[in-house]
Amino acid sequence: MSNMAATGRKHLVRDFNHFITCYLCRGYLIKPTTVTECLHTFCKSCIVQHFEESNDCPKCGIQVHETNPLEMLRLDNTLEEIIFKLVPGLREKEEQQELEFWRKNQPKENGQTENTRCQRFRLPDAGGDVGGVGGDDGDGGADDDYHRSDPQIAICLDCLRNTGQSGESSVTDLMKRFIRCSSRVTVGTIKKFLSLKLKLPSSYELDVLCNGEIMGRDHTLEFIYMTRWRLHGENTYPMVLEYRPRIDFG
Repeated sequence: MSNMAATGRKHLVRDFNHFITCYLCRGYLIKPTTVTECLHTFCKSCIVQHFEESNDCPKCGIQVHETNPLEMLRLDNTLEEIIFKLVPGLREKEEQQELEFWRKNQPKENGQTENTRCQRFRLPDAGGDVGGVGGDDGDGGADDDYHRSDPQIAICLDCLRNTGQSGESSVTDLMKRFIRCSSRVTVGTIKKFLSLKLKLPSSYELDVLCNGEIMGRDHTLEFIYMTRWRLHGENTYPMVLEYRPRIDFG
């Protein structure tokens, strides 16, 4: 009798599918993202793509935001961990698919000229200093970590000059404008990289823009790609970021 009762308490993964699948793609929730207005949860990529065409929740139809519904999204890391524990092998499968996606969307180095070839740059260490850029000479040693295990993204850094701004000549174009790095790199790290390469004085602070909008210091390149570059219908690759001096007059 006790064995029968114990058997009756067992649950299969499909018993929870209603709670851990996406309303839009019908697959398991990947990077679960909740709409704060109605608390409905979808895959991050699914809901971001939906909000390119609509400001309403796809499940209940409520208007999420009049102009920018992406502001009302929040990642649910706890739910993500629960799903990965419930579905064996899902985490590894998604990480592999993400790596393959970024690998397929990288420019092929063999066909590129020296001026357009992507560089790798090292992330800041614990002290906050930006490491050197790995060129074609192979220096840096075998122990350097370029975060190759992260999803990679290629970006182009263009200098945006503002006429009439004093000291403008201190901010110039990079010798190599194309770099490749982890998609988890933040705008703050990009600023450190630019300051180091351009040898900027301490009186300068840089703004980094995408499609004319100043990006926040904590924005990751993946976030910018999904919500600014791709959202505006840009199909060109790599993603273009612009930088310009911001002078502190205070």
